Parts: sequence; structure tokens; C-alpha cells
Amino acid sequence: MSVAVHHRTATVDGLDVFYREAGDPQAPTVVLLHGFPTSSHMFRHLIPELADTYHVIAPDMIGFGLSAMPRADAFDYSFDSLTDVTVGLLDLLGVARFAVYVQDYGAPVAWRIATRTPDRVTAIVTQNGNGYTEGFVKEFWDGLFAYTDDPTPETEAPARAALTPEAIRWQYLNGVPDRSLVSPDTWTLDQALLDRPGNDAVQLTLFRDYPTNVALYPRLHAYFRETRVPLLAVWGANDEIFGPEGAHAFRRDLPDAEIHLLDTGHFALETHLEEIAGRMRDFLARVVE
Repeated sequence: MSVAVHHRTATVDGLDVFYREAGDPQAPTVVLLHGFPTSSHMFRHLIPELADTYHVIAPDMIGFGLSAMPRADAFDYSFDSLTDVTVGLLDLLGVARFAVYVQDYGAPVAWRIATRTPDRVTAIVTQNGNGYTEGFVKEFWDGLFAYTDDPTPETEAPARAALTPEAIRWQYLNGVPDRSLVSPDTWTLDQALLDRPGNDAVQLTLFRDYPTNVALYPRLHAYFRETRVPLLAVWGANDEIFGPEGAHAFRRDLPDAEIHLLDTGHFALETHLEEIAGRMRDFLARVVE
């Protein structure tokens, strides 16, 4: 049976927020939060796999995808602000409680929602969505953290390199045994959106804000211990951005966390859609009312 996926735009705090929506609004909601440098496009195949049972919402963050992209000097590009807009959208749609799937940048947004309003999040699925310092792969992050610690023209160069076609393609293909499974549409679309005038300043501003996510980790870990929120990690084990140690670390504060390492890289849905969807459906059926 085919599932209708709706492509909508809502206005939140004067900003257009694009989102994909499918399933019965009366069913339990699953919110899908994308990472850098992509958008809800990364969930284009996962949404139909869930929407026969769940109400699925996948927004584009401000500055990404088809959502508004105000200039870097006209909007506070921070993870706090991205979270505020996401919460504003969910409030507008009347979504009080939800399970959440996080990947890359989606994780710090979800962590803020969960630590601010613990009762809102019913369950977490993390696919290379980091929450522990163990997850940072040193070779990738050293250059970015040098920039966040001391933004200068010299330290900015490696950060800007992360916005190039070579770097975006690498994010999709690194660690993938069969690269022919990854559609070139993915990095081509991402690059076209990154190349919009002014988007480089947007992304560099968010890079500089990234340490606030690490500073949140102790509060996040306390939230895990206090709530025992159900958590499933379906993690590309070959990811050289957020390594598998980041998946195992969740068990430190959530001993019952379900950890599954997949033989792929950062964008695991591109190669392991069926396995991820199957594990999600099994997990959500057991933990979401």
C-alpha cells in the first residue's frame, strides 16, 4: 500500500519552515531530525516505511533544505535557535509528545528539547547522532575545534573545506562498502543548497556554536539517568565523523539502550534503509504507546 507524503510549509516566528508529513495525525508521532549538510530529503525513503503506523514529521532546519535562510547577520544561527524553531513548528502542529530520530545536527536539537521538556520525548532513535565525547573522531574534528576555539583566517580554512564538493561527497561515501548504492542526487542537492549566496556564513556560524553542544552533554547524561528514556542506536560503524564508540557510550547512562552497528558510514539510510526501518518498527512497537 502506498503512503501519501505531504510537502508543506508553515510559518514559525516569521520564518518559513518546510516539512514533510505523512500518516494519521491521531497516531503516535515520530519526528525525524536531519544532520549537516542535508535536509528532510535524507528521510525521503524512511518516511513511507513508518507512516502506515505512525504520524511522521520531518522538518528542514532554518538555513537548510527548503526552509528559510535568512542572512547570518539577520538571524541568530545557533543550536538554541534551531531548537526554538523546531519546537515552534511542533507546537503549531499540535504535537505534544513524540519519538525522535536524530542524525548528526539533529542530535543537539533533540537533546535540547529533551532536557528542556523531558516528558515530551517518548523514545530516541540515534543514527550517528552523537551525545558523548567518545564519539568524536579526532582526525575529523581537530580542525573544526581549532576553528571554534580560535576563529581566525588560518583556522577558518579547514572549516571552509568542509563545505566543498569533495568534502560533501566524502561524507556520503566514506565507509560505504558498495558506493554504487548511494545516489549522487544526495550530495548534488546538498551542495547546491550550500552554494547559495550567504550560506557559507550560515554554516560557519553554526560551526562556531558547536561547542555549546558538548557543554550540554553532562545535562544530557543526567537526563538519560533520570528518565531512562528508551533508546535505539542504529549506527554506521565506519563513520569517520562520529565513530562507533559514540554508539556504545549511550549504555553508560542507559544500560538498556539497544545498540546495533551497521557496515556503512555517516548517512546509513542510503545503504541500510530496510534494516534501520525494521529495527525502528520493532523498537517503537515495544516502547511507544
